[in-house]
Amino acid sequence: MKSIWENYKTDVAYDELMYSEYQPRPVSHSLCQYLNSLNKEDIDKRKIAAELAIMEMGISFTVYSDEGNIDRAWPFDIIPRILDGKEWKIIEKGLKQRLTALNCFISDVYSEQAFIRDGKMPSEIVNSSKNFRKECVGMKPMHNVWANICGTDLVRDKDGVMYVLEDNLRVPSGVSYMLENRIITKRVFPELLQDINILPIDDYPTQLLEMLCSIAPHQNGKPQIVVLTPGIYNSAYFEHAFLAQQMGAQLVEGSDLMVDDDDCVYMRTIEGPAKVDVIYRRIDDDFIDPEVFRKDSVLGVPGLMRAWKAGNVGLANAPGAGVADDKVVYAYVPEMIRYYLNEEPILPNVPTYLCSNQEHLDYVMEHLAELVVKPANESGGYGMLVGPHATAQEVEAFREIIKKDPRNYIAQPTLSISTAPTLCNDKLEPRHIDLRPFILQGEKTFVTAGGLTRVALKKGSLVVNSSQGGGSKDTWIISMEEG
Repeated sequence: MKSIWENYKTDVAYDELMYSEYQPRPVSHSLCQYLNSLNKEDIDKRKIAAELAIMEMGISFTVYSDEGNIDRAWPFDIIPRILDGKEWKIIEKGLKQRLTALNCFISDVYSEQAFIRDGKMPSEIVNSSKNFRKECVGMKPMHNVWANICGTDLVRDKDGVMYVLEDNLRVPSGVSYMLENRIITKRVFPELLQDINILPIDDYPTQLLEMLCSIAPHQNGKPQIVVLTPGIYNSAYFEHAFLAQQMGAQLVEGSDLMVDDDDCVYMRTIEGPAKVDVIYRRIDDDFIDPEVFRKDSVLGVPGLMRAWKAGNVGLANAPGAGVADDKVVYAYVPEMIRYYLNEEPILPNVPTYLCSNQEHLDYVMEHLAELVVKPANESGGYGMLVGPHATAQEVEAFREIIKKDPRNYIAQPTLSISTAPTLCNDKLEPRHIDLRPFILQGEKTFVTAGGLTRVALKKGSLVVNSSQGGGSKDTWIISMEEG
């Protein structure tokens, strides 16, 4: 019987499961041994079982293209990614530290601006940020937390160190796929999950609901919570519906809500208006309230900002939180941790060059073909240059783009992002991966046990986004300690 590991070759990147071609890491030994016992027919059956489960459960995402919006089945690889529980404890602590500092910064930006006043960051970085909302100045959300839900992207370099790649603080997505990946894996490898001590993740909806309840303006009785979605054509609509269902909350669109003369938010029901206490909004700031932001928005709720400012409704994430979801601001997070918490950062940033800084810009222009260049506020892997994978013409074209708006770009060295064995055409091949854990912050802070592992299914690609051909894996945090 041919082994599934036959011809699997690790490259220069750190492999998450294997030390070398035939030596698994201690934490992945049981999985590798089990996979080695399966023949091709066994693997095929499990792959088909996963695909059927995805179709049966209706797990999909939307790709926007010139030809229109296309719903696609969620791309899932059945070989899980594994992390040691001891390492995870450190990562978890670092994620809590990071979000705490980011929330301190956002709160400071809309009040004293002490970080800027004390010379830790140039004022023009905030003043020129398209996500700085002057309408939020002076606001103090419950628990002084602006970003209640954060998805932080982590990557491991060839040195084995886990780096923070970016913080997603506006409307981070992907947590439903993390949960569904585990459900699929239980169907595919039921016997394996019984024998390995994998930390559970199915408490996330409960933790999310508890956090949302903690930001209700009035802490008496059970708050009415809704999930505000842009609608069925949004790429993450599956997730909006899934989380609302899991929490037992109402899924609403802007037209389902109204703000009355008492500056309170009400949901339209067949029994009459029902007061809403907390809105988990999955709509960008620009569209949430046509009275304040985009006048042409039909997705939001007229008067919503009025109700929020009056302290009559909790919003997660709070408007204006996106000021810290900026890849230029990202470069200052280690200093934020030192400034606000008087601690050293537990998780390092990737070294970052700010194109708004002349010295940095000169270096970027000289080494453009070696760097990854990203716009400050794009998501989904769009609008970036991966220098080593770009043509000379693409590099030169991007040079001109940077010159036109240097504030909007940062550059980073091209990391040799870690790989994991991935099933490709009936054999295992290394593919680059990242990890997006989800952090909740309200009255207390919670971190998922692992997160969404995204995998670049194209050979050699570093782009893991599903909209650009990426897929995902279940993420196992395994405790190696007894008891």
